[in-house]
Amino acid sequence: MKQNLTLKKMLFISLLTAQGIILSLLEQAIPFPFAFAPGAKLGVANIITVIGLYTLSLQEVVLVVLLRTLLTALLGGTFSTLLYSSAGAAFSLLGMLLVKQLGPKRVSLIGVSATGGILHNFGQLIIASFIAKSWTVLLYLPAMSIVGIFAGIAIGISANYALNHVKILKAYREKQEM
Repeated sequence: MKQNLTLKKMLFISLLTAQGIILSLLEQAIPFPFAFAPGAKLGVANIITVIGLYTLSLQEVVLVVLLRTLLTALLGGTFSTLLYSSAGAAFSLLGMLLVKQLGPKRVSLIGVSATGGILHNFGQLIIASFIAKSWTVLLYLPAMSIVGIFAGIAIGISANYALNHVKILKAYREKQEM
């Protein structure tokens, strides 16, 4: 029985990872809609990260994010894509984990996601600063933070809807909350 549960968990992690990769590759194919913030994206693959935060253990969600980031860069990116997305994912995940620890009475899933949106952009700008060898790149942070907040809210609403309306996700979420 325990082996069967492990197989189910591995399958769930694999499916989340694959969905994240597909969402990332689809988003790369769409031109960015934010003229005031070139390079900004909604980050729809972060729906998978948020779902993972609320359905998986810490190690499992880290695995999903690592695999998704690495495989997306290998399938549709470059080394710089890997650098930017890894830094963004690391800052985002760490921030969302910390904010989630405040509990659902203080911060909703949507608030956790908005935190991730802001910190994802911050992580990418840190890498850009190192590459450009100038901290002036961080002057771009206010515009990117606005985009990050709204994108994070949209991602949070989507993930919240999925967690409450998709039967299998709802079951995993309830099991995680026990």
